[in-house]
Amino acid sequence: MRDWKYLKKKLEQDGFVVIDTVFDETEISELKELLENVSGGSPSFRKTEDLFAIRRFLLEIPGAEAIVFNHQLNTVITAVLEKDYFPVKSIYFDKPGSSNWFVSYHQDLTISVNTKAPVAGFGPWTAKQDQFAVQPPVEILESIYTIRIHLDDTDENNGALRVVPGSHKKGICRPETIDWKEEKEEICKVPAGGIMIMKPLLLHASGRTVNHARRRRVIHIEFCNRPLPAPLEWSERPATCTTD
Repeated sequence: MRDWKYLKKKLEQDGFVVIDTVFDETEISELKELLENVSGGSPSFRKTEDLFAIRRFLLEIPGAEAIVFNHQLNTVITAVLEKDYFPVKSIYFDKPGSSNWFVSYHQDLTISVNTKAPVAGFGPWTAKQDQFAVQPPVEILESIYTIRIHLDDTDENNGALRVVPGSHKKGICRPETIDWKEEKEEICKVPAGGIMIMKPLLLHASGRTVNHARRRRVIHIEFCNRPLPAPLEWSERPATCTTD
């Protein structure tokens, strides 16, 4: 029996929490099989020697939705995120065992929207793979949760996230201002079938794969419970994704 009160408190305090065994071996195998068979012809696909990524994952791979939103994950969403949260952004990452790809410390400061419009508090703007991205007011960023579904065992050898616990409480801040005399770094090890829930303002980084370690495949889904001011709308909100 999971201690939902403890998990929710830890998430709010540290900015992240790891929950094991949300997906069983069969579900993980089904997701891997779906992903091995994708064609990759869409602009939302990006493939290099160091990384394979699929933006708009839930829309590009519709067969994944029924597996991803299983009873266990829906229970987590209801218990930890509370009600009315819906997916607003989804990305699949596959870091090969030989990858040198890494991401330095940062916060996730942009959201994906349907159009570009002059709305107070929103900006700067960027465009990637036919999608508009914008930095929203900080209160919207503070209302977002990210769930990372791990298809492989992930540790310090194959790019597990490194985080600064509690940094999400400091608003928008520059990574170079981290005082390592006061702050600590934690490596977020997640087993296959487990998830990591995190706040976007949590300072986090991803290291290179070490010694040709195993692949690191992750499905990254962001959730929010707030509408955007017109004419902006979330660009990824699958109509059939509901919690039970």
